[in-house]
Amino acid sequence: MQQYTNEFLYELIHSTIKATGLTIMLKEDHSGVNMSYNFITNVVSFDAKRLVEAAGELSSIPFDQYVKTITLHELGHALDRPALDASLDRTLDYFDMRDQYSTKEIFKNPDLLGMIIEEHQMNIVFEETAWANAENLNQKLQIIDQKSFELIKKQSLSTYIRNYEEDLSAYKQLLEQTELLPA
Repeated sequence: MQQYTNEFLYELIHSTIKATGLTIMLKEDHSGVNMSYNFITNVVSFDAKRLVEAAGELSSIPFDQYVKTITLHELGHALDRPALDASLDRTLDYFDMRDQYSTKEIFKNPDLLGMIIEEHQMNIVFEETAWANAENLNQKLQIIDQKSFELIKKQSLSTYIRNYEEDLSAYKQLLEQTELLPA
């Protein structure tokens, strides 16, 4: 996978965006996240190194198909921009809470951990909506075969769901512990 230059990736992603007819800016970053959509700036960004690594995790899928699918997914977020905009105040609440409390403090406080659970649930809805939008784009444009699309979607969503389930388990345990404590 080392043969994929940053320029090649930029052009592959840009050509996919262009094929959809959407006017979204594209930039490279070094965030450690393969691709993301910033709804405030209306920019899709990619980390070339992480994108190549992430594609390698699904070696059965051709590299260009992986990149195009993830690009469609990020464009799916762009199509959901009004809902993302509407979530801004609550999203800022989550960021503020994380700035004020350590992870250890959050995982000892049911109210704070409850906010993390709420954030997970909100993010999963956004992810599912982005994937539904990406599927609609793909059905119109026929960029990715359905089998590859579904494999990439499943792998991508599994990360969000696994993190949610781990935190939900910790939240349930915390609630049980706090209910057992004398008042």
